[in-house]
Amino acid sequence: MQTGFTFLETGKYKEAKSFFEEILKQYPDNKTANLCYGRAVGLSGGSKEAVAIFTQMRNEYPDDFEIKLNYAESLLWDQQFEKAETFYEDLVKEDKNSFPAVLGYANTLSNLKKYEKALQYVNNALALQKGNQNALLSRKYIRLGYANTLAQNKSYKKALQYLNSNLKDFPNDKDTQLNRANIYLITNDLRNAKKTYNALASNAKDSIIALNGLALVAHKAENDKKALAIAIKAKNKVKALKDDKDIYLSTYERYIQALLWNRKFKSARQELYTLQKEYPNELKTLGLRATYGMYTSDFGMSLDQYNTILKKDPKSFDGNLGIANAYRAAGDDIKSYTYAYKTLQYYPKQPDAQKLIKTLKKSHTPFIEQKTAFTFDNGDNEAINASLRSEIPWSTKFASIVQYDYRTTENTVTNDKASSHDISAGFIYKHTGRLSLQSQAGITNADGFTTDFTELIAEVVLKTKPLKLQNLDIGYKRELQNFNADLLNREIVMNNYFLNYNLGTNFNLGWYTQYMYTSQTDDNVRNLLFTSLYYTFFRKPIIKGGLNYQYISFKDQVPTIYFSPETFNLGEVFLEVVSDPQKKWFYQASAAYGQQFVEDDPGSSTYRAEAKFGYRFSDRFIVNIFGKYSNISSATAAGFEYTEFGFKLKWYVLNAPIFNKKIKALER
Repeated sequence: MQTGFTFLETGKYKEAKSFFEEILKQYPDNKTANLCYGRAVGLSGGSKEAVAIFTQMRNEYPDDFEIKLNYAESLLWDQQFEKAETFYEDLVKEDKNSFPAVLGYANTLSNLKKYEKALQYVNNALALQKGNQNALLSRKYIRLGYANTLAQNKSYKKALQYLNSNLKDFPNDKDTQLNRANIYLITNDLRNAKKTYNALASNAKDSIIALNGLALVAHKAENDKKALAIAIKAKNKVKALKDDKDIYLSTYERYIQALLWNRKFKSARQELYTLQKEYPNELKTLGLRATYGMYTSDFGMSLDQYNTILKKDPKSFDGNLGIANAYRAAGDDIKSYTYAYKTLQYYPKQPDAQKLIKTLKKSHTPFIEQKTAFTFDNGDNEAINASLRSEIPWSTKFASIVQYDYRTTENTVTNDKASSHDISAGFIYKHTGRLSLQSQAGITNADGFTTDFTELIAEVVLKTKPLKLQNLDIGYKRELQNFNADLLNREIVMNNYFLNYNLGTNFNLGWYTQYMYTSQTDDNVRNLLFTSLYYTFFRKPIIKGGLNYQYISFKDQVPTIYFSPETFNLGEVFLEVVSDPQKKWFYQASAAYGQQFVEDDPGSSTYRAEAKFGYRFSDRFIVNIFGKYSNISSATAAGFEYTEFGFKLKWYVLNAPIFNKKIKALER
């Protein structure tokens, strides 16, 4: 039977099965032949049949320890891990010095994710047979599994200790190094991630894997140009390994991702088209199409691609988390929650899925926002404005709003004083990601220096997204003219009908336009047009600049009461910088310079600047201070200068949405 033994030892299990099948025709009761046949059956994929064979042999030879060992191993092949655990436990008690029993028990515990105990027994096995390669290999995978579990529980330091121990047994082991690099990426330890990937590059294939990793490190370090340069290098090297589909696809995946990070959408589309012709149904190709859709705001295409991925592989990480993000971008938060929780079902404690759920919940958590501003101008007007706003989401689609505003204003020369109290309530209703409605109504009570009165205030805005990268708002707002004490005292109510339109592009250019028609209770009418053509130069932080134009005209000119020219034109250039608003410290600053023309008067220079600086004390409490300056002609007269500064507090009053129980139900 030596030929059959050789087949088993060299992994030729189908040949071994056929060989021992023939032996058993001649010697059906031969114990060794039956045992070898059972092993050949199990190792060639027939796990249930192998269990049946060894069960029968146990009945025939109840005290045969070797048959018991093979029966226990067949339970492992058939993934009956709980049953195998009990059986191996008895075997180890029967003979604690049996190497296969102790090692089998360790492997069983590992499959049950009882890693600490598994490590104990695999070390016992190595004490019995020092340096045994099978035991060392088992210990490697036990450590990998344990490290993964520890990393899921954010015990990164301990996880790295086990991975580092692996490198003593298997220097520069690829699986171990990739796991180490992944932890360094999660913890944003980019220096060690880079060192780990560089150490991995020991041969042609691994050097490409290393380059793909280094490109990701550069992206996380916010150096996307470097990421693309590395990805191009990897792409050029992988051409020699085109027969290795996995590494080839992974490399082109990283290359196309790097193109998207650099917003080179035309090149990414061309590369994706080529890859799609070669590998049309590969999950990586479908995933890249979905990612391309996310970057270009074609969320419908992304959803189609992710759904196709999930039909092919319901447990796909990229499919489940990808579609969760796509639904979030498309405005369907319930489905976003659903797929984010599905991701966690398949990949427990996965950081990106947890982060998405946290972001979603925060967007639906009640908050109170308090803003206080102090203003003064060169017309000797001073004002203090304090507002308190509360927003309470009752579902992912509906939120109620309550707002209170208090403003007091005084002219320090005439000593005229006035104040107003506004209180309003309303709602936000998000029908779909493309259509939402915001409405508020209330009253304002004013106390002027010669009169007191109460007026109705209201606002309604229909927000739409007619096409991708386009936003169109249509609205109405009724408000009291309260810029200074004199205007507030005159009880001038403004009925504003407005339209806002923003057009974005995938090549960093944008165009924003606002038109407002205002009818006032003093029978005057105002037309206002503002348009801005802007270009985004950088995205981390966002730096954009462009040209603004503003036109204002009034039907009647009442310059002694408020600034009301027949025509007013303003042109300016501006620059704006915006940091990541989700970081602990954040800021925003803008400045503009231009020329204004009031009717037929000579033009004059304009300046304006605005800045905001904020700090996130916790996930629930945010503070920022702000200031602005402008000399653009406004509600008083030409030659106007206006300054404002203040602070804003935002407090999330709960740590989860009111309807959190309904959200948690999606976990099931």
